[in-house]
Amino acid sequence: MCRMKIAKQHKVREMAGEHIVVMPGRHGVDMTRVVALNATSLYLWEQLAGLDFTVDQVAERLVARYEIDIETARRDAEKWVEQLASCGLLE
Repeated sequence: MCRMKIAKQHKVREMAGEHIVVMPGRHGVDMTRVVALNATSLYLWEQLAGLDFTVDQVAERLVARYEIDIETARRDAEKWVEQLASCGLLE
């Protein structure tokens, strides 16, 4: 089971009513590189920031929060993790 962690240098900020992850740049914050989080992504980020976790643990949180079946939750969890990885947000 692959364990991962949200990279600690990335922080969620609220700007204009949106929750975004701001990528640190070489001289502070690079506002050209941001990732917007929807409500579900924000929930997962808040639940898992600072923790080592697996896709199964992400899925478990989705099932608990949204009362969906585990198969759907696992597919959604895999997509969420893939998106974080593609944006360079995981360690």
